[in-house]
Amino acid sequence: MQITMDHIVLNVQDETSMIDFYTRVLGMEPERLDEYRAGDVSFPSVRLNEGTIIDLFPPKMHKKDPAAAPNLNHFCLVVDKAGWETVQGRLESDGVEIDGPRQVWGARGEGESIYFSDPDGNRLELKHYTG
Repeated sequence: MQITMDHIVLNVQDETSMIDFYTRVLGMEPERLDEYRAGDVSFPSVRLNEGTIIDLFPPKMHKKDPAAAPNLNHFCLVVDKAGWETVQGRLESDGVEIDGPRQVWGARGEGESIYFSDPDGNRLELKHYTG
């Protein structure tokens, strides 16, 4: 049996800034954005890859859930070296504080990572594998 990631849910304070960050800065594709803006669905998402999305729960979704955590420790996104350099440049040009780079272990072994936060303070790791 292989377990893979389906989705991550982030409780967000300002979905507009979060959509901009994940689509423009990180280069992900929006999902259900038009439907969300039209009021047909409760939240938008961004697509990480074919099988994984990140749902962006606006305050109206997570304020009514007493079990919801404020956010999470961090999650890691993997890209190739060129993509890693592109995103790092976008983060720098947007004035996003970056921690790293440094070599850290991940699901596929050692890789080079940077850490940063999205507009709501959720911590992300961006990794490319070096081996």
